[in-house]
Amino acid sequence: MGQCYARNVPVDGEGGGGVVTTATTTTISVSAAAAGEEVERPFPPPSPAKHIKASLARRLGQRSPASAQAQQAAKPPAEVPIPEHGGGGGGGAAAGGEVERELDKSFGYDRHFAAKYELGKEVGRGHFGHTCLARARKGDMRGQLLAVKVISKAKMTTAISIEDVRREVKILKALSGHSNLVKFYDACEDALNVYIIMELCEGGELLDRILSRGGRYTEEDAKVIVEQILNVVSFCHLQGVVHRDLKPENFLFSTRDDHSPMKIIDFGLSDFIRPDERLNDIVGSAYYVAPEVLHRSYSTEADMWSIGVITYILLCGSRPFWARTESGIFRSVLRADPNFDDAPWSSISPEAKDFVKRLLNKDYRKRMTAAQALSHPWLRDECRPIPLDMLVFKLIKAYLRSTPFKRAALKALSRAITEDELIYIRAQYNLLEPSSTDGRLCIENFRMALLQNSTDAMKESRALDILNALEPLAYRRMDFEEFRAATISPYQLEALSRWEEIAGTAFEYFEQEGNRPITIEELAQVHTVSPKKQPQEKLPQMGAEGRKCRSVFYFCRTMVRRHFMVLRTINKCFQYPRLSLIPGNLEMLNTTGLAADHKKNKEPMLTTICDSSPARPHPHPDQLVNQENKEELQSKVVPVSRSTGHWHAVSE
Repeated sequence: MGQCYARNVPVDGEGGGGVVTTATTTTISVSAAAAGEEVERPFPPPSPAKHIKASLARRLGQRSPASAQAQQAAKPPAEVPIPEHGGGGGGGAAAGGEVERELDKSFGYDRHFAAKYELGKEVGRGHFGHTCLARARKGDMRGQLLAVKVISKAKMTTAISIEDVRREVKILKALSGHSNLVKFYDACEDALNVYIIMELCEGGELLDRILSRGGRYTEEDAKVIVEQILNVVSFCHLQGVVHRDLKPENFLFSTRDDHSPMKIIDFGLSDFIRPDERLNDIVGSAYYVAPEVLHRSYSTEADMWSIGVITYILLCGSRPFWARTESGIFRSVLRADPNFDDAPWSSISPEAKDFVKRLLNKDYRKRMTAAQALSHPWLRDECRPIPLDMLVFKLIKAYLRSTPFKRAALKALSRAITEDELIYIRAQYNLLEPSSTDGRLCIENFRMALLQNSTDAMKESRALDILNALEPLAYRRMDFEEFRAATISPYQLEALSRWEEIAGTAFEYFEQEGNRPITIEELAQVHTVSPKKQPQEKLPQMGAEGRKCRSVFYFCRTMVRRHFMVLRTINKCFQYPRLSLIPGNLEMLNTTGLAADHKKNKEPMLTTICDSSPARPHPHPDQLVNQENKEELQSKVVPVSRSTGHWHAVSE
């Protein structure tokens, strides 16, 4: 129920498990009836506009807050009401003599909770509230046992905490119709609390089941758990809802039976998110938080990281990232790699290891989505349908906006992947229900697929807005070959062990003369365009050899944006420049190395394409302004822009 650390306030604490709530307290005098007594209450924080008000007062010739405070000190203390404990912003005297505006804690929910429900014993407690049993007094549910989440209004000390409660109820109302989602019945309030009435799950938490099994599950039992988690998370992500606090404590079993279905609960930290939106507030639980959350730029991929942590725990019984303090856990998440060498990983299948590794990839772009994870070989089941994936819509949007050269590169990549790797793409294509006459897709197929899976949550998250970016499909149709090229993610292909093989096969698709170089003419022939029709791709003339170098430079940078291979160094000599690309000489771009080179040299990287002859140093062409051999060197040195690589700085 509870969150392990508060919104935007990561703190250090033993075990990384608790919330540290700081509140400055002050001792105040109260009414004559309480004369002689002293009461501690939270002191409201000063207004952020205090200095602005003071400046305006000076300009208008009014008394400064300091002088007003001094004059007020000479008078006897006024009698003020004592707010509820924890309600620091609730109308007390603010610092500097200012009065803070009272927070509106009226939600507009039904105020007849006591008349409709009989509250029972407490069954769970979190930081912001607790859960109790309840029984319905009237209506269709009369006599039925329910679960009631009770959230104290006294602990809603900020506008953010109030908005969190409103959003939790809105998400529970909007999401409906999934078997692994806890049912929402009603929301009520009174002067003290907000009550969220939900389905009662009597089977206990997933965490309790893990502990009762000695800390770990068998692979087959873990598959059943992970499949249910992925099913409900894929549903939430398609609707535009990111949970942001996935952990074993937030999954409950309906009954105590071993084969009981599991329900996801606690949407207190969840939020609506548009397909291309990035969130920046740090929320979640320390052991399960994704690296990009700590970097304050994340989306639905953060939930997939949390599922990877849960799967790791299910399979081996230990956490992949651990430290004694919360800050230590965060450092481990950012810098450490999970251990797959110690027991019991030696007895776990390679497919299960690959599944966890592809979820715990620190580059969120290389991480699988929930729908892709369900089609992974470890979980694949022909009898279970693969759900519609919002990633398909985002990739097609990017494809429609890409250059012809990049589309050709994606087409080459799509031809290099195996039939087994096409299972996910074929499933998504069939979910869009292509035309029965020609088997092609148009804009209407995408619109109907979303509407058939739509709930009120999809409207709240504005997920349907992505259809506006697919308008080009209103004037043409897309066959499976083009759909396959549009919906592959080169970043995810890079995470595969056979990435180099895929890249080599894609490279050979462009090479037509049999002598390994790729010329601009060959690229034009592949894409049925003329190089002269692409003026934006032109470079200064550098001769025949320079033209071949230039074409490969654009193949590596413009067409594939580092998705294939980057030529780091084939040989160091440049006396007899000749393009000779041998698969053994190709290296994948190492973003860490690229970042290190950038920090060390602070100069553009240079890639020399040459023959095997004695190496000799050479300067950058820009340093040869007064030298006669400038043109010769320009034809032999190909600068590679750092923009072809992507890396993220990790704060110390």
